Amino acid sequence: MSRRRRVYEGKAKVLYEGPEPGTLVQHFKDDTTAFDATKRAIIEGKGVLNNRISEFIFTKLNEIGVPTHFIRALNMREQLIREVEIIPVEVVVRNVAAGSLSKKLGIDEGTVLPRSIIEFYYKNDELHDPMVSEEHITAFGWATPQEIDDMMALALRINDFLTGLFLGIGIRLVDFKVEFGRLYEGEMVRVVLADEISPDCCRLWDTRTNDKLDKDRFRRDMGGLVEAYQEVARRLGVLVDTEPKRRGPTLVK
Repeated sequence: MSRRRRVYEGKAKVLYEGPEPGTLVQHFKDDTTAFDATKRAIIEGKGVLNNRISEFIFTKLNEIGVPTHFIRALNMREQLIREVEIIPVEVVVRNVAAGSLSKKLGIDEGTVLPRSIIEFYYKNDELHDPMVSEEHITAFGWATPQEIDDMMALALRINDFLTGLFLGIGIRLVDFKVEFGRLYEGEMVRVVLADEISPDCCRLWDTRTNDKLDKDRFRRDMGGLVEAYQEVARRLGVLVDTEPKRRGPTLVK
């Protein structure tokens, strides 16, 4: 079998040339990074969990009409996606104060925000992904005013869907980061959701205990990252318990 051509490699994923023109294969690695990759580790099984969780969420978003780059799952670590031109702006949606927002504004972590807040960050590792305004984005040509409107509308729609999805399984969606890309279809260009949605790019807290079920466990040296991701996957129904179920009568006391 011929070796696939690597198109791009990031901190957590590798993109390979797809089987058809305009497609790519997105491979999820076990590499884990934080603080602009100054903290690194390889955590076995993390890539599989992120792939399965992101696949599940993107499939649901496709079903409700949110445009994404996701086509289908290929295996436990890979998915087939449409090739898009990534817009160099990360979109963060915050529902609850946490992380950098708490530190910058002195708001106690866990404080519910008056409304969902959208922030923009310029994707540039050398500059440590600085926070930017709409004025910066349009002035430097990273996105047009219409593309900004599209990204904001999609981000809020995704937030509404994810908030309900996670609340239904006892998880609070504190905040999350998404990326968007330009999908070229003939002479038409449209903005679609790209990258991934997983515990790597969401803050997820148990609604009863406030236990963290996301990458903060790695950032803050809490341990148990894979177990937390497994818990999210189990609650979503994408990770089936492999322990054999007991058959036959059960003793009732």
